Amino acid sequence: MTIDDIDFAALYRQHMARSRRPRKAPADWDARAERMGHEVPGGHYADTFVERMDLEGCSSVLDVGCGGGTIALLLAPQVTSVLGLDFSPGMLERLMDNARRLGLDNVTPLLRAWEDDWSDVPVCDIVVASRSGMVADLADAIAKLNAHARRRVYMTQLVGGHFIDPDLVSALGRSPRSLPDHLYTLGLLHGQGIYAELSYIEVPSRLAGASDFEEFARRVAWTLGELDAEETARLKDWYDADPQRAARGGAPMRWALVSWTPR
Repeated sequence: MTIDDIDFAALYRQHMARSRRPRKAPADWDARAERMGHEVPGGHYADTFVERMDLEGCSSVLDVGCGGGTIALLLAPQVTSVLGLDFSPGMLERLMDNARRLGLDNVTPLLRAWEDDWSDVPVCDIVVASRSGMVADLADAIAKLNAHARRRVYMTQLVGGHFIDPDLVSALGRSPRSLPDHLYTLGLLHGQGIYAELSYIEVPSRLAGASDFEEFARRVAWTLGELDAEETARLKDWYDADPQRAARGGAPMRWALVSWTPR
C-alpha cells in the first residue's frame, strides 16, 4: 500500500465516529455568544493567522464559522467586503455588534451550516475556515471551500487530536479519544494534486486563565460534555494539586495553518 491507496475521506469519517465527540448545536453557541464580551481584534493566534495570509489582489473574504469575528474583524479594514458565515444566530449577532462598535460597514452575516446547501453563497477571493473545520465530512467541507474561493483558502486544523491536555482527561477516569487532525486535510488535498503550505501556531490551553475552579470546570465540560460528581471531584484534585499547572490549563494547544490555491 502507498499513500495513493488511502481513502482519506472514509478514514476521516471513521476516526470522527470513533472519537464520539459530542456535537454542539446552534443553541450551544448562541448561549456562548451571550457570555462573550466585545471582540477585540488581535491576539497571538489571530495576529499570526492574518500575518501569514497573502491578501495581494484580493478584495473579498468568506469567513466560514466566523463566530464573533476573531479573523473577520482583522481582515475587514484590509479588503472591500467580508462575509461571515456561521450556523449560530447568536454568534452572527455578536459579529455584527462588534463590527458596528469598530465602525466597520463592510461585514455581512450569513446563517449557514457546513452541511447546508451553499449554492447561493457568493464566491470570494479568499475563504477562511479558522478553527471551524471539525466537521462530519471533511471531504465535503474542503470541496465547498474550494468551490467558493477564487484565489486562496486558509484553514486551521487541530494538531495532535486533542482540544485539552489528554493527561487531564485521563485524570478524570476517561479514555482520551483523539479527534482527526490536520493530517487528513493534507492527505485529501494531496489526492487532488494540491500541494498545500503548512505552518503551526502554538497557543495556551483553552483552559488557561480561568478565574476559579467553577469557570475551569465549565470550560472542561464545554469540550468533554457534562461531568458527573466523581469526575468533578477528580478534576478538583487535579486543579488543586498544582496551581501553576492549573493556571496554564495543562499542555498548550497547536493549530496547523494549511493554505492552498484551489483547483
